[in-house]
Amino acid sequence: MFSRFTTIINSVKNLGKSYSNQELVRKILRCLPKSWTPKVTAIEEAKDLSTLPLEQLLGSLMTHETTMKNHENVEVKKKKAIAIKASKEDSESDEDGDVALITSQFKRFLKNRK
Repeated sequence: MFSRFTTIINSVKNLGKSYSNQELVRKILRCLPKSWTPKVTAIEEAKDLSTLPLEQLLGSLMTHETTMKNHENVEVKKKKAIAIKASKEDSESDEDGDVALITSQFKRFLKNRK
């Protein structure tokens, strides 16, 4: 995103229009997706946007992006289920298990119906 932004800004400069550092910082913060709103708010409140270098803003945003990706990876790992190996002892226990399963499903059905 930053390389595309830099390319656009350089093209605009070649056409004779220049922006201050503060305007560039505000444009980057404004174009971020809604999922970044808490980070944008934190940057706006914690730092002086008129003196914030563009490179420091980029570093802060890249750090936040890395942190978000790490949290996503941790959540995916937590969602993995543990498989349990089933063994058959005799046919009576299978029938008991089937009856128990049907009973619990029927109870859930009645509960959801209320």
